[in-house]
Amino acid sequence: MDTTHFLSSFGYVNYRINMKVGVLGAGTMGAGIAQVAAQAGHQVVLVDVNSEVLDKAKKNLVNVLDRLVEKGKLSAADSGEIRNRFTYSTSTSDFSTCGIVIEAIIENISIKHSVFKELESIVSEKCILASNTSSLPIASIGSALKDPSRIIGIHFFNPAPLMPLVEIIPAVQTSQEVVTAAKELIDSWKKITVLCKDTPGFIVNRVARPFYGEALRIYEEGLADFATIDWAMTELGGFRMGPFTLMDYIGNDINYTVTESVFTAFYYDPRYKPSFTQKRHFEAGYLGRKSGRGYYNYAEGTAQPEPAKNLELGQQIVDRILVMLMNEAIDALFLNVASKEDIDLAMTNGVNYPKGLLAWAEEKSLPWVLEQLENLFEEYGEDRYRPSPLLKRLVKAGKTSF
Repeated sequence: MDTTHFLSSFGYVNYRINMKVGVLGAGTMGAGIAQVAAQAGHQVVLVDVNSEVLDKAKKNLVNVLDRLVEKGKLSAADSGEIRNRFTYSTSTSDFSTCGIVIEAIIENISIKHSVFKELESIVSEKCILASNTSSLPIASIGSALKDPSRIIGIHFFNPAPLMPLVEIIPAVQTSQEVVTAAKELIDSWKKITVLCKDTPGFIVNRVARPFYGEALRIYEEGLADFATIDWAMTELGGFRMGPFTLMDYIGNDINYTVTESVFTAFYYDPRYKPSFTQKRHFEAGYLGRKSGRGYYNYAEGTAQPEPAKNLELGQQIVDRILVMLMNEAIDALFLNVASKEDIDLAMTNGVNYPKGLLAWAEEKSLPWVLEQLENLFEEYGEDRYRPSPLLKRLVKAGKTSF
């Protein structure tokens, strides 16, 4: 069946180009999503109740487009057309003619409930209502709607114009027609989309937890300092950034809040337990680069600590963090959070891992992964190191792949 014809029967005809796109929230993420939609050819309505935030977003867009013209990545004519596709507003009533509205505001469920009720009273019956949330349940957000079949999670990564991955998250209430339309729309924006279940952290923020959590644990045990752990993960593990450098880049306030949120959402599963080290840095205001100090001191003239370049210790660090990441990816597959292909796509395109974790586990060998985890579980006796049932089943059956 022709997809466009199929979708037209549900009111989604010409959704790719003729659909007007609304974005609520003109912060870094919202403005970035709006830019992506405008560059894909859509008329865009960008709304923020704060006029100063809106003005800043407008100025930043002009600067970004000017830089793209200077670099020869965009013609002056195209830049002008993109600017002209924007409508800036402080009123949500300007979303009335949009075919989709993507919310990118504060991560507060009560505020989102209020906002989505308001949006539903403004837009048409066939308008898709989407949230860019990274940590809140889509089903809960949709519960505020009279017609929750139109709700969907569309989670971009920061910065949205540059990061290729977008997680598409249907709630239990979401209609299949909305899932299909939303995925094809974002695909048409030249993004890499992955479908995932509405579970805490979705794919990336769930599977990536041990990258931070186990690194913090290794530090707390006194096995290595921040610089040595970062050196091991980049130089020996092949990761683009070490965990402490990355947490400083993201912001310890953001990373710690997501960790707490995932831990609570998983009914306090020890695998996702937050770290006191991170909490103390957060409480001290050591938020990372944006505050001038995090795990490292970014004050001008401050020399960064040198790592202890011990190859044996470094490999132990890499292996320990890596098997925890692999186990998390395997468990996500076991619990049908996403397909094997989408889990690996998510981790290579959402957080730039050097390899997909499931493919990497196959390369290292599943028995090796299981042995490493069982050794950790035996040593610590903690549930955080329990191997996934899927991994145990495959190894027991002599399987070498997922």
